[in-house]
Amino acid sequence: MAKQITPEEVAKRIQNSEEMTVIDVRESSEVATGKIPGAKHIPLGQLALRKGELDKNKTYIITCQSGNRSKAACGILEALGYKVVDMIGGMNNWSRETV
Repeated sequence: MAKQITPEEVAKRIQNSEEMTVIDVRESSEVATGKIPGAKHIPLGQLALRKGELDKNKTYIITCQSGNRSKAACGILEALGYKVVDMIGGMNNWSRETV
């Protein structure tokens, strides 16, 4: 099971300009309503096909709308050998700026 991180901790890392990559696994119509600044959009259904865009030496923070798809995405990516952290509660718990 993937480690977890709170939306507040993600926001703090962004504010401190820490190097990190957030992957948003929601559908395009959901991302159109706003995403975390700098987040990479890869819909859950395309994750395995687009794994070549990811680096196994980096750790990725995974988010979705409520937390269910991000858990599934973490399972997929962990099985493929990637380091991931699940953002608790997804975008429903994100109260900061979106782009």
